[in-house]
Amino acid sequence: MNVLVVDDEPVVRDVLRTVLGRAGFRTREAATAAEGLARVEQEPFDVVLLDLMLPDRPGLEVLTELHLTHPELPVVVITAYSSVESAIAAMKEGAFHYVPKPFRNEEVVHLVRQAVEKRRLVAENKVLKARLTGLSGDMGEIVGRSAVMEQVFTTIRQAASARSTVLVMGESGTGKELVARALHRLSPRSAGAFVTVHSGALPPDLLESNLFGHVKGSFTGAVSDKRGLFKVADGGTIFFDEIGTVPLETQAKLLRVLQEREFLPVGAVEPIRSDVRVVAATNADLGRMVAEGRFREDLYYRLRVIEIPLPPLRERKEDIPLLIEALIARAAAENGRPVPSVTPAAMKALLDYDWPGNVRELENVLERALVLGNGVIGPEQLPDTVRRPIPRAVALPADGLSFHDAVAAYERSLLVAALSRTGGVQKRAAEVLRLKPTTLNEMLKRHGMLARDSGSRAGGSEPPA
Repeated sequence: MNVLVVDDEPVVRDVLRTVLGRAGFRTREAATAAEGLARVEQEPFDVVLLDLMLPDRPGLEVLTELHLTHPELPVVVITAYSSVESAIAAMKEGAFHYVPKPFRNEEVVHLVRQAVEKRRLVAENKVLKARLTGLSGDMGEIVGRSAVMEQVFTTIRQAASARSTVLVMGESGTGKELVARALHRLSPRSAGAFVTVHSGALPPDLLESNLFGHVKGSFTGAVSDKRGLFKVADGGTIFFDEIGTVPLETQAKLLRVLQEREFLPVGAVEPIRSDVRVVAATNADLGRMVAEGRFREDLYYRLRVIEIPLPPLRERKEDIPLLIEALIARAAAENGRPVPSVTPAAMKALLDYDWPGNVRELENVLERALVLGNGVIGPEQLPDTVRRPIPRAVALPADGLSFHDAVAAYERSLLVAALSRTGGVQKRAAEVLRLKPTTLNEMLKRHGMLARDSGSRAGGSEPPA
């Protein structure tokens, strides 16, 4: 850890050399601005202690030059009490902090350590961002190496250069908007706008005004002309998030834009041309909605020229370790934290969980664990829903199921899950289920799940069948 001290007073340099040396820092010294700037070019430093009153140049000028040539190098300015205003000006110019003369030794050491830590985090975050780029490649923030995701990536690359509409299908949290952004970024339209429309968040009239714009006086409150999102996205891409929520009356106008490449603003008499690529996403079954009369059939077929189905996370669990690495790196960079390690027990819990909220849920769980942990993510940093997941609901057979049978099946699934987690040890399984060992033993008997040679022992050295 190298510290450069730039100060024209020999006594100050001697004191700082001694104080910082005792704290484990190696110091280099300069008595002038020119000498200090030359030192920075000759060898790497972690922190610069800079006096604002130098014989050859003002310290603020030196600070500005350092900030331009070495923007990640933290500078702590040294100033007399009479020049605190100058110190504040230095902070505005990018100084890390300031030390007033006469200074307290422990204060200097504390500030230098803080500055070193900041520099380390900045450097680490650069590495993390580079790692994220390496993990995702040309797919941006989409991460995955499973066969099903490789097929998604292939389709994105093939479809990116075309103008054809794309329908992205998948459960909530699978990353549908990320797919749309990748299509835009890899397309010839990447220099144009990428506009997102949250279809279900607006009433029909306001949605149409937002999409197509309106002319002054077309309705109460229309005090001026307004450009619609289709005009804003001209030459770019417009992404409809949850296209199934668009009202039927708006669907007809949307179909006209796709077919004729023009639209009519609310209250206008002349249509406006627009060269826009449409990407739509849905977590609903649009085919069923068409059959039920809730979605236009012609629009449905016009949207699904190219289909990109996104698998839920539970169907590509081989991607989870890679996602964990990428999402933790991103969360660490955004929160200014070092990247934590993940214990084997935590990794097992993350792999065993079904992730009904998909990648978005995984991202939130990992960020929570990062913030609450202390450099390590263990099971205790994970929410109970991940550590002790409730078994998936029992599916009804085609001929139905009695209430008693359904309860029995669900009870058995809980027993199986608890015994699986505890390696078949009944005492531990009872603790997981918060039951008395004798109660668990009776339940196992009722379901015929006791091994023949285990009898009624609560310990259960042999895992049940």
